[in-house]
Amino acid sequence: MQKIDGRLVAQAVRDDLAEKVKELTAKGMRAPHLAAILVGTDGGSETYVAAKVKDCEEIGFGSTLERHPASITEEALLSHIEAMNEDPEIDGIIVQLPLPKHISPEKVINAIHPSKDVDGFHPESVGKMVGGMPTFISATPYGILLLLDYYKIPTKGRHALVIGRSAIVGTPVSILLSRNTYPGNCTVTLCHSATPNIKELCLQADIVVAAIGKPGFVTADMVKKGAVVIDVGTTRVPDPSKKSGFSLKGDVAFEEVAPLTSYITPVPGGVGPMTRAALMKNTYLAYLGREKANG
Repeated sequence: MQKIDGRLVAQAVRDDLAEKVKELTAKGMRAPHLAAILVGTDGGSETYVAAKVKDCEEIGFGSTLERHPASITEEALLSHIEAMNEDPEIDGIIVQLPLPKHISPEKVINAIHPSKDVDGFHPESVGKMVGGMPTFISATPYGILLLLDYYKIPTKGRHALVIGRSAIVGTPVSILLSRNTYPGNCTVTLCHSATPNIKELCLQADIVVAAIGKPGFVTADMVKKGAVVIDVGTTRVPDPSKKSGFSLKGDVAFEEVAPLTSYITPVPGGVGPMTRAALMKNTYLAYLGREKANG
């Protein structure tokens, strides 16, 4: 069993991007710029956005963080997004989810120009991803691909089982792993809460991607020996031994499953750091696309 170190791989991604930024600035070119919009004061969102800003600083990207009260109107928020769309110095835009109930996340996602959609949520980005065309891949699925590539984990001809069908993780991962690329070329089964024989299907899988949001859902009796297990789950559970009062638990019962696997991601420290690293790569790609379009 080899533990997949997401922190190590994420650092390698940031180091590579930092070198690229140094090369750009040495030529007198501007650095890539990521803009983030945070609505309200959700603790998890605050932490995540702060980490993204820190990543930008480490790499040498420019960054903008716009904070707005939870009471901001949908119309006003869309107006701020449009201003960022028009700003030639901004390459990527993210609006941190979740949003207050009076604001439609679909309208917000659709308002971001596809050329700056570094979260990969815009319908145009999703459509291109399905069609196998160059586009921004949403950060968590992209991060999973980067992990598989870094560890040179074989995927061609393998049976991959994805548990969870969310539009952000499960569904795109199932599509990406089925594509005729590396990482990919898998035979993919997509399971969800209504799949009656998940255990039997799991036992057939060479690669298991657990993204169902249920702590400890995947147990030792569901994993065959030598399987690769990617745990996307990050559920907060009460833990009085922690200063924060909670621990992060994955969808996989790590201690009992790990001995059976060839590779496995821990929680925390597996897929989580790669989500941010993939966002940084998307921002760099957005920069290159805009510079090419501008001549």
